[in-house]
Amino acid sequence: MENEKCDLIHPNGVKEKKLEVIDGFTIKYHANGKTVWSKGKMIEDKPDGYWEWYRSNGIIKRSGYFDMGEPVGEWITYDNEGNKHTTTIRDKK
Repeated sequence: MENEKCDLIHPNGVKEKKLEVIDGFTIKYHANGKTVWSKGKMIEDKPDGYWEWYRSNGIIKRSGYFDMGEPVGEWITYDNEGNKHTTTIRDKK
């Protein structure tokens, strides 16, 4: 497990989320530092492949695919209980 960019402050004064890279997956945490905010793989500093985002209570919020930073394919938004709410298809530009 490797920690990166933990508790950094951006030039605009916003605290950056805690970030870890575990087995090739980039995991960012909510402000509490414990609950996963997002997870997926990065290639050349761009999201690539399947990604998920979570609410602060740990319930999934959104999921989708990237192709070198471009959202592609099926994207799902989930309701507050983690049930599928909407599905959209993103075409690569």
